[in-house]
Amino acid sequence: MEYNRKVRAAAVQASPVLGSRDGTTERVVAAIARAAKEGAELCVFPEAFVPYYPYFSFVLPPPAMGKEHMRLYDEAVTVPGPVTRAVAAAARAHGVVVVLGVNERDHGTLYNAQLVFDRDGALVLHRRKITPTYHERMIWGQGDGSGLRTVDTAVGRLGALACWEHYNPLARFALIAQHEQIHCSQFPGSLVGSIFAEQMEVTIRHHALESGCFVVNATAFLTPEQVREVAPNEQLQGVLRGGCMTAIVTPEGAHACPPVTDGEGMAVADLDFALITKRKRMMDAAGHYARPDLLRLWMDTAERPMVLGAGSPKASSLDPAAVDHGYPDADHRAPVVRPEAG
Repeated sequence: MEYNRKVRAAAVQASPVLGSRDGTTERVVAAIARAAKEGAELCVFPEAFVPYYPYFSFVLPPPAMGKEHMRLYDEAVTVPGPVTRAVAAAARAHGVVVVLGVNERDHGTLYNAQLVFDRDGALVLHRRKITPTYHERMIWGQGDGSGLRTVDTAVGRLGALACWEHYNPLARFALIAQHEQIHCSQFPGSLVGSIFAEQMEVTIRHHALESGCFVVNATAFLTPEQVREVAPNEQLQGVLRGGCMTAIVTPEGAHACPPVTDGEGMAVADLDFALITKRKRMMDAAGHYARPDLLRLWMDTAERPMVLGAGSPKASSLDPAAVDHGYPDADHRAPVVRPEAG
């Protein structure tokens, strides 16, 4: 891993095209081109941005959301598919690493998925949100632990979590212990007003401090017309305003550039990796400040298919007491414990 480098990052705050996977994908491709013109080598988009976050699930009662839920199924993203090919082509054409949130359809289930494309267009990470939040549980299935991993890219080692996954300290520590250099976080935006933006800011700044890495956070923005479309009831429209905090935070917990909190825009900043060392020389939660002899994380990173057969993980491999007796993880020298190979 390299620590003597600088990377220019862009976090995109944009409005989706409601009801149109293709329309929102076109907006993504155009934003990648704009970010590249700004010199960005990394471009991060909001949570579940393609085709759009299921805002309807927050304002409609379950019996009334069937039509919108069906429309989301129709417009959802298959991986791989036309959307991933278009984004991969844009990443390759502009030499930009792209982090994109999508509503993924896998046969009869939708998932909140995060996709990382390296600058050559290769899809290097495809993960699913492990626990949908509150109203989201009517929309998305649960991901497994196979996506709680970092990936080495052209801009450094990246980790990614979506929204309230950041309130799961063990999920965050799983990435911290793998020495992520840039953490890519995604939230929906245009939700619950200023309190959501304030909470989000606390969350991403805290993660930057705790991990000693940069955090690039992106939220979406609904226009007034879109708010009225999603929530015809005026009394409910207020919960679809505010809550935007597209920002880039340094390992010292400071904003690297002014955040975007309203309207469409882009936060762009240079990430000097020397700041990672500056922070970690004093407090490295996955190194000299850790106590794996006292505190450790056991993590099951196996994929969880619906049907198990030959080659499936043995029951003993999922026993945390049988893993490594509390010693640091051999790959990353940090107190993360993974199951033995099946």
